Amino acid sequence: MLENLFVGVAQWLRALLGGFGAPVEINEAIVMLVKLVAILVFILVNALWLVYMERKVAAYMQARIGPNRVGPKGLLQTTADIGKLISKEIIIPKKADLALFLLSPVLIFVPTLMVFAVIPLGKNMAAIDMNIGVFYLLAIASLSTLIFWIGGWASNSKYSLIGAMRVVAQMVSYELPLVLGILGVIMIVGSLNMNDIIAAQEHTWFIFTQPIAFLIYFIAAVAETNRCPFDLVEGESEIINGPYTEYGGMAFAMFFLAEYANMLVICAMATVFFFGGWHAPFGLIFIPSWVWFFLKMYVLMFLVMQLRWTYPRIRVDQLMGFSWKILVPLALANIFITGIGMKIYQAMGW
Repeated sequence: MLENLFVGVAQWLRALLGGFGAPVEINEAIVMLVKLVAILVFILVNALWLVYMERKVAAYMQARIGPNRVGPKGLLQTTADIGKLISKEIIIPKKADLALFLLSPVLIFVPTLMVFAVIPLGKNMAAIDMNIGVFYLLAIASLSTLIFWIGGWASNSKYSLIGAMRVVAQMVSYELPLVLGILGVIMIVGSLNMNDIIAAQEHTWFIFTQPIAFLIYFIAAVAETNRCPFDLVEGESEIINGPYTEYGGMAFAMFFLAEYANMLVICAMATVFFFGGWHAPFGLIFIPSWVWFFLKMYVLMFLVMQLRWTYPRIRVDQLMGFSWKILVPLALANIFITGIGMKIYQAMGW
């Protein structure tokens, strides 16, 4: 029952809409809209939870207590922060581009929502099953770069503009090794369909056959989300919070929560490409597939948080050099070795 919970809800909704005698196309459009709203709620709720989780993780690693006063175990601390930010006035710089300035924090969640539409969160639990799902995912995820640039440019501030330029430079530089890192997986599977990639890991997860690819992907993905030790975009001592300098109140909160939403995306992608997606380890198939997916995703998110509170921020020249001088050549070497391994595998008739 729990395995097919969300699939059953979608089927029930189709049956309910079918009873009104509306055309099938309209019914499917409504079902798709409900799926997208559910994904948006899932992203926002998880982003709020991750803020609390990171505070607790940081407190644990630094021998502190963390949130413990607002609500049971401090669970309502993030809610209180949202209430505070909502009550604050959004101050708009006098010479800012008003339309773009206000549009940027609204659009920041759009790429994340569109990406999660093709990620299978469990067996038969992809809102949209696309044959070119990987291509779509990478194309849409890169749109975040443009939205950060819009926010920095529209602020009409030198600090924001420099921060936006750093965003573009950093995200473009690390998108290349990220894509090259997962190319080895795509070569092995021979498909861009996310469900095919997960199905190919039924017996062996790609973390065991492509460990170097995972390492490249994970490092590049952490840098893509501007997380420490790669959070040069928000170098407070240099450029005062990067492209968000002129944003306050709920506008800043949207950018802040987008970082956690992007963490969800990179960890969900890592789960799909390297950790078998919804497949259960050790034959524990009595636990629903979507539970396994979320467990794997959250273990990876804990690792991302641990990195932030373990390693110091690196310099911007080290950041760029690490991508172009180390990750890119290593990713190309991994693709070359994977190709040779595939030819040997085929020649031996395995």
